[in-house]
Amino acid sequence: MPSPAAPPPSPRILETKLNPPAFVATQVPRTTIGQEVAAAGVKLVLVRAPAGFGKTTAMAQIRERMDAQGTATAWLTLDRADNDVSRFLNCLAEAAQRLGVEEPRANGPFDAVAALAAHDAPFTLFLDDFEVVQEPAVLGLVREMIEQLPRRGQIVIGSRSLPDLGLGRLRARGQLMEIDTDRLRFTLEETSAFFGLRQAHASQASQALPAELLSQLHRKTEGWVAAIWLASMALERHGTATGFVERFSGSDRAVAEYLAEDVLAHQPREIRDFLLRTSILRQLDASVCQALNPRIDCAAILERLAAANLFLTPVSGDGRAWRYHSLFADFLRAQLAREQPGKIERLHLAASGWYESQDRPVPAIDHAIEGGDHPHALTLLDSYAGQFLEQGRMRMLARWFSAIPNHHLRAHPFLQPIALWATCFTHGPWDAMQMLEQSGCIDSEIPEVRASAHALVPLLLAMQDKHDEAYEAGRASLARMPTGLAFADSVLLNAMANILAVRGDQREAQRLLDAARREQGNSTFNRMYTESLAGLFDLHEGRLRQATARLRMAVDTTHAVSYNHSHGNAWAGVLYAGVVYESNQLPQADHLLNVYLPLARDVGLPDHMILSHVMRSRIAFHAGDIDAAVQALTELEYLGHHRQLPRVVAGAKLERSRMLLLQGNGPASRDELSRADDPELWARERRQQLAAHDLDYLALAKARWDIAFGDARAALAVLDAEMHAAVASNRNRRVLKLRVLRAMALQRAGEVAAAIDEIGAVLQIASQEGFMRLILDEGPAVEVLVQRYATAAAQEAAASPSMRGDPILADYLQRLLQAMGPMAAVDAEAAPAGDAIKEPLTRKEIRVLQLLAEGYSNNAMAEKLFVSDSTVRTHLRNINMKLDAKSRTQAVAIARRLGVIR
Repeated sequence: MPSPAAPPPSPRILETKLNPPAFVATQVPRTTIGQEVAAAGVKLVLVRAPAGFGKTTAMAQIRERMDAQGTATAWLTLDRADNDVSRFLNCLAEAAQRLGVEEPRANGPFDAVAALAAHDAPFTLFLDDFEVVQEPAVLGLVREMIEQLPRRGQIVIGSRSLPDLGLGRLRARGQLMEIDTDRLRFTLEETSAFFGLRQAHASQASQALPAELLSQLHRKTEGWVAAIWLASMALERHGTATGFVERFSGSDRAVAEYLAEDVLAHQPREIRDFLLRTSILRQLDASVCQALNPRIDCAAILERLAAANLFLTPVSGDGRAWRYHSLFADFLRAQLAREQPGKIERLHLAASGWYESQDRPVPAIDHAIEGGDHPHALTLLDSYAGQFLEQGRMRMLARWFSAIPNHHLRAHPFLQPIALWATCFTHGPWDAMQMLEQSGCIDSEIPEVRASAHALVPLLLAMQDKHDEAYEAGRASLARMPTGLAFADSVLLNAMANILAVRGDQREAQRLLDAARREQGNSTFNRMYTESLAGLFDLHEGRLRQATARLRMAVDTTHAVSYNHSHGNAWAGVLYAGVVYESNQLPQADHLLNVYLPLARDVGLPDHMILSHVMRSRIAFHAGDIDAAVQALTELEYLGHHRQLPRVVAGAKLERSRMLLLQGNGPASRDELSRADDPELWARERRQQLAAHDLDYLALAKARWDIAFGDARAALAVLDAEMHAAVASNRNRRVLKLRVLRAMALQRAGEVAAAIDEIGAVLQIASQEGFMRLILDEGPAVEVLVQRYATAAAQEAAASPSMRGDPILADYLQRLLQAMGPMAAVDAEAAPAGDAIKEPLTRKEIRVLQLLAEGYSNNAMAEKLFVSDSTVRTHLRNINMKLDAKSRTQAVAIARRLGVIR
């Protein structure tokens, strides 16, 4: 269940993220690197090296060069907070719009990834400090952004570590340029240029470094920019005749610390104290520095340090904000801890107080916690935690509460339930239930604390897939309402609406949703929860358009047009991805899953885990990436075993069976069905209405297998019984899916006219709501049937021009046929009857046929076989010629009949 986006950072702070460090006069031009990047023509340039090798400076110069050449550029410096998907995409949207990407429509969201993919002008996006990004959802978005880059788009990433962005594939395609440590090291000429610039801009006359000493220093530093920079400052104090260069040795971090200490020790006391005290800040400006150094003129010191090119790196073009070089900042903080350990807490408290005075509670709480002042952090949380909870900022709350010892938290009883809610929606129901049992909140003497705990219990049980226990606990909690706690009461009403819907009591579930709407007040979190459930009910009852509108509203309610990163947001996000997938917008659905699948996985909502992984598998299968399709299901099965959720394991096996069926592997498909056949589990599914099994359950899967490989007439009897039950429970979407299978069964049984009539009735209903994947996911067999219906309809229209058809159906049918792509005029049943191959197939051609039968695309086959796309096309032409086949489908059918492949 989602959290809303965090309030946007102040404009000036945002500007510092969107601008590279300002140019300084002692900057050495990295001309060769800039030329190589300009000539590379790759999707991704990775500038990777440890701290202090000049990654950011090189990137900034590359950007200047591109600007001068007329290429649009944008810059984004990342920080730890950008592991929040909402914040990352907010900043990405700002950067994208600076590239000249079109603004969103007035009432539509700005999807930065899609906008960049569609942008036709040349551009380069720079992402610096990428090593801070660890969140899989953010990494997935960046991978997607790279994959979808237009021909004239490029991304330049600066990172200390190797990012998980599928670099092997990019490298194999020639779409990656890597600038590593060796490329970033200063040459002797660049080292000389640097000292020349330092001397030219020194505040007082300094002696030039003789060529021999320069060469010696360059050799000892091995071109490490940070060490050269720090050595230059040390030499300005020591002079060249003191033997400093001769004594200097090594090039590791210890050298930087030694040099930093040497420089620091000889600063005036005022400057030295300023540097140490402000080292706790991630960013410096005069006001916050003044709060930590009340007795000195911080604005003057900052100007003095900046003018001397000493220590500071500017992060804004207006010269009002800076940061310390990362190596130097690490050294300063360590030095502060050694010299003045007792001051660290007070400095953090001062920073916290300043941010508090500026109405910026988030950094205020961060500093209080970092300084170990947990009581002050809890005091602040007493004022703001309820507001953050209403907004659904669960991840942030969970991070704070996990850093605060339990004995401190117990002194603030009203915060304990908030910590439980946050844990539930970030770490999942098992951790939250354990925490609840240990907290004593259930039996608290404080009525509000006790009420929140009782409201939480049914939700936790339902999230653990224990709906019967959840129902009993929820009935008892409902009897205690109203409690006067709007958030807890609204969550309880929503949770019970979901539980009752699972039990099949739709009328009572809808009544509780209406009550939740009245109770939720200003809680964006509960508004999302309510609209998500309402959308889910609409979907199951066959109202796809209404469901899409509601689920979009649920996502937008939390400002998730920027895909807010809160684990709870998986509730709305996965369901919304599902309706986008159903309308056959596969790239958009994949984009949403990049954000929401990791969140669903982490929280462990069974239905959402199944839905998201199955969608991911199907999208990959459709794209011909069978390996990725299998991997998604393997991960789902592992999660089910790990979390001890048999239904999740069974969901993975059902989908694997369906995939094997589409690949024509009947025995393996049947084996997976047998492994998924847990009588107790499916008996429970029959009496409950579980979201993940509305269309995917054992009886339906067995009927599908019988249609493809077994007794189609026996399948008809099963489908008719299932349809009767689905109609009785108003599960109209399920009815539609069962009718699709019924049409396929009739076709397989030889009743082609009845099959066409049945699929025609399905298409009439589906066209009104826009159902697409419900039909397309049944594969080639249903495609042949739809094609037959379309042909018959066209012939009827030609014979009776006066009979005007349904324009909605006509448009829908055209979109459906386009989505199916070009199909063979002859299906497998009409394949040539010959029993011999004109010319033997080579081993490589048989391998291509096997991959083709498994559903691999040309691109995927090329990658798997380590050949080019053109080589794959040549193999396919040869295969068609040798088998006398007119299409890929026909070639596979003939090869199977002849026993060439299984």
